[in-house]
Amino acid sequence: MEGVILVFVVVVVAIVVLASLRQCAEWERKVVLRLGRFAGVRGPGVFFLLPFIEQTPFTVDLRTVTSAFTAEQTLTRDNVPVNVDTIIYWRVIDPARAVLQVEDYRLAVLGAAQTALRDIIGRSNLSRVLAERTAIDEELTHVLDAQTEPWGVKVTAVLMRDIKIPDALQDAMSRVAQAERERDARVILGQSETLIAQQFAEAGEVYANNPMALHLRGMNMLYETMRQNPGSIVIIPASAVESMALGGMTGITALAQNVSQGESPPAAS
Repeated sequence: MEGVILVFVVVVVAIVVLASLRQCAEWERKVVLRLGRFAGVRGPGVFFLLPFIEQTPFTVDLRTVTSAFTAEQTLTRDNVPVNVDTIIYWRVIDPARAVLQVEDYRLAVLGAAQTALRDIIGRSNLSRVLAERTAIDEELTHVLDAQTEPWGVKVTAVLMRDIKIPDALQDAMSRVAQAERERDARVILGQSETLIAQQFAEAGEVYANNPMALHLRGMNMLYETMRQNPGSIVIIPASAVESMALGGMTGITALAQNVSQGESPPAAS
């Protein structure tokens, strides 16, 4: 009889121990309630609960969570509707507050993020939303982190992945950008023409004061033409032949002799 009672006690104790045994992973924490009141946070690993007195209705994941949300048809400050696709990185740093201070902290974080995004876009012009996305991301992260801190949630980053604007407005902006590029191209072309004209004017002054340089330049152009097109026929005006003395000796020798004799070379026609 005593043996039966002993076995019964051992079985009851084993059942109670197994019923009070709990386990959670390294990234998990369990919120313990004792008779309905908060009794602490347990985990990770194996831990025991008081049977029929303590319970763990909530398991909180401490890893970083990636949540995507969209703010559709949000008006900017200049009344332009935009659709913003955003992603938020956040994690729970205080499981007790995440469970006790808000009913569903996941839903609360997404709702706060969407509201804050709409508010920031509504206070910004379209040009700022398109050009200063990094600044808006940082501002939104700071606002959300301050709002979710009482819930035991840390917002680490908010990133706008895509900004969609109406097709008509997108076409208009494309035409404006194309017109600006054409304007810049014409301005650059005009500046280049002015620079070339100035260089030609300076070259003309040099050739006017030194006729030999002009003749040498003409001979060099003739040489380059014949070198690049071997076997081709080059027609040279008779006046150029006479001015460069190509009919007798080489032009350079004739010009040198004329200069040594004090004679000015004939001007090229």
